[in-house]
Amino acid sequence: MKEYDFVVIGSGIAGLSFALKAARQGSVAVITKRKGADTSTAWAQGGIACVTSDEDSFEIHVRDTLEAGAGLCDENVVRAIVTEGPARIAELVELGLQFDEREISGHREFDLGKEGGHSKRRVLHVQDVTGKEIENVLLRELSRQSHVDLLENHMAVDLITAAKLGFAAEDCCLGVYVLDEVRGDVETIRSDRIVLATGGCGKVYLYTTNPDIATGDGVAMAWRAGATIANMEFVQFHPTCLFHPKAKSFLISEAVRGEGGILRNSRGEDFMKRYDSRQSLAPRDIVARAIDAEIKRSGAHCVYLDITHQSPEFLRERFPHIFETCLRFGIDMTKQPIPVVPAAHYQCGGIKTNLNGATSLAGLYAIGEVGCTGLHGANRLASNSLLEGIVVAHRACAAMTSGREASHPKSVSLPEWQAGDVQNVDELVVIYHNWDEIRRLMWDYVGIVRSDKRLQRAAARLRNLQREIREFYWNFRVSVDLLELRNLATVAALIVDSALSRKESRGLHFNLDYPQTDDQNFKHETLLSRAWEWNV
Repeated sequence: MKEYDFVVIGSGIAGLSFALKAARQGSVAVITKRKGADTSTAWAQGGIACVTSDEDSFEIHVRDTLEAGAGLCDENVVRAIVTEGPARIAELVELGLQFDEREISGHREFDLGKEGGHSKRRVLHVQDVTGKEIENVLLRELSRQSHVDLLENHMAVDLITAAKLGFAAEDCCLGVYVLDEVRGDVETIRSDRIVLATGGCGKVYLYTTNPDIATGDGVAMAWRAGATIANMEFVQFHPTCLFHPKAKSFLISEAVRGEGGILRNSRGEDFMKRYDSRQSLAPRDIVARAIDAEIKRSGAHCVYLDITHQSPEFLRERFPHIFETCLRFGIDMTKQPIPVVPAAHYQCGGIKTNLNGATSLAGLYAIGEVGCTGLHGANRLASNSLLEGIVVAHRACAAMTSGREASHPKSVSLPEWQAGDVQNVDELVVIYHNWDEIRRLMWDYVGIVRSDKRLQRAAARLRNLQREIREFYWNFRVSVDLLELRNLATVAALIVDSALSRKESRGLHFNLDYPQTDDQNFKHETLLSRAWEWNV
């Protein structure tokens, strides 16, 4: 049985930032189900929102975040993350990350981008591949650490808790079961300090900007372990995913609109003027619903993002990755508008945590997209997510190594994984069919615009699917496909249950039956716990 002082599940900006700092205090295992660089962080094009300009201020950034969050942000959390951001950015620069700069009046300064919902330019970026550069810098630094094991092609199956072992005192995390995908065996790893940094759940929807790894694993594992889950109804749909039959999940960064890109319908009209005074730079929830309405009204397949008024030289230099990818699909963004549609993008809810990433389960922390600190509220402000990841990772490490954190007894014996009398999955088509059904029903019934009838249909179908998946899970040998399907079904159910309980429209949750915001009854987080599940 392996044993570590810290176990980090996930290798994006939050997980790697935590691991680098925790390695100074003890042994660390970083568990990732693909390669280290296969993360949502690596796909992040826009950048990190942070106050670095004299024209900006913490107060303005806080105000923009609160406004985007539609009344559900925790203002104390917002202030802490915004004000602590510059110090964490300085650490990234010290590690060798080189954000784009420009020369102004004889001196160099950050070339700041602007995105929807921001009233000032404050987005630090490396062209349009910011996340990839951050990932590379952190992985390079991680490879230099002697106290860190990067366990690639390993997938966490379930958390081991005191309650699961039958203890009646305070519940806590004691370890985790992990599938070694190469050998096909499930290993037991002991640690009483476990950090979930598994990212989001975009693959629960048919159309998403997320990589294939985004299957909600952390939320599902935490839910099964008894941790509290918050605000899962608030799934952010990015307004501009490339619409092309051969393009899979390719995001057209909001920074394109920040540099003057205009959304046009099939008739060439700048339709956002009809929906919001900020036009194409309105917050994402407003833009996504506007695009959805235009597509349904006209019967068109997509809308178009037009930035042809900018010079070809500027576009090739500012957006090289987007430019080359579009060109590969026969679209020259210097000469023609880019066809785009909304797609599931970011999970604003997640495992309920405090500002330090601590969950309701002792010994378990959640950082990055998988956690819900209260920063994003009902709608994430663009590019605040990477900022949250590095700030909360820093705070989590400080909290876990402060000496005030309770240490749980090492004398408890952890049982090895029991596979029982199971067989290998003989027909993968069953898994793929259920996966496809979940993603389609979530897209059709729990998408940008919802209704109680649609949500109830989704709930009924998910109940049947979960029964089938549970039976499948206990009768067959575990595999990545089966584990991801199990997690997707769990997260889909949490999203639907959360959406059904919010009888209003707010931020990313728009219900045709309750089109108004109801501050009197619903200006609070949606909290789900296993105790809640047992009571219904």
